[in-house]
Amino acid sequence: MIRTQTLRVFVTVASCGNIRDAAKALRRTDSAISMTLKQLESDLGAPLFETDRKHTLTPLGLEVNKLAQDLLREHDRTIERIVALAQGREGYLRIAAVPSVAAQLLPPVLSAMLADHPGVQIELLDTDSASVHMMVETSVVELGIGGKPETSAGLEFVALFNDPFRLVCRKDHPLARLQRTLTRQDVLSHRLISNKSTLGYSDFDAAGRDGGSALSARNVISLLALVRAGAGATILPALATQSIDDDLCALELHDPLAVRTVGFVLRRGTISSPICAAFQGRLLSFIRKSDITGQSVVPDKTHSQR
Repeated sequence: MIRTQTLRVFVTVASCGNIRDAAKALRRTDSAISMTLKQLESDLGAPLFETDRKHTLTPLGLEVNKLAQDLLREHDRTIERIVALAQGREGYLRIAAVPSVAAQLLPPVLSAMLADHPGVQIELLDTDSASVHMMVETSVVELGIGGKPETSAGLEFVALFNDPFRLVCRKDHPLARLQRTLTRQDVLSHRLISNKSTLGYSDFDAAGRDGGSALSARNVISLLALVRAGAGATILPALATQSIDDDLCALELHDPLAVRTVGFVLRRGTISSPICAAFQGRLLSFIRKSDITGQSVVPDKTHSQR
């Protein structure tokens, strides 16, 4: 079998026109280069050079040189891509994230990653936590970012930060006029528009005046439009309220349970791909530097390192 390195020696000698210059270029001895060429010609059963001076190729040598150059270029490109994939500089990554994270945290992280590694392709899906969990568990995405799964033996959760809930209402809403931190009873005495953001906080999921919510919405834009129209107030994570319009307000809740923990959601028993691990590392670094809520619980290691 003819080795790739043997062909590289032959192509280098053909390019240099002599053994001495080729040996210098390859950092090998003249005798080693000469022996490699003799073995190659022996394996082929025909000469590749017209004379021992190695400056003129035979007709076979011309053809072999052309084919060998093509092969070596493809070989080098392939090795470069393999290394890039292993280092997370190339590859494809599909992420599902809750809307607040997708809108507030990921844009600068993804922008920097794509600028540093143009060979990377990333698809971002924004949806509620329940759908994030389902997409990870069914391998629709490799990585999820959302709330902690309530029960799932197939998922692993790596906490990143705690995000307190806020009550979002119009500035002319009765609760806004209280001008204080709201109690649970304050909130439950008014009509609430339910949404998936409070998954796991069941008292607020389907509560409010008359013992239940007659209106629900999954999309944050639609949810805020309903609040603005006077259809009621709603509960959203603090992160999701950072960019609300001036006609609305986000009020603090005096309730230790009014908080969600946001983290990485991964399939249990798997090791993250290099590109996924690289992304996790970048997001971890971003969260540490920004301290988005003042309640960061960022882990020391990514999923692929444990």
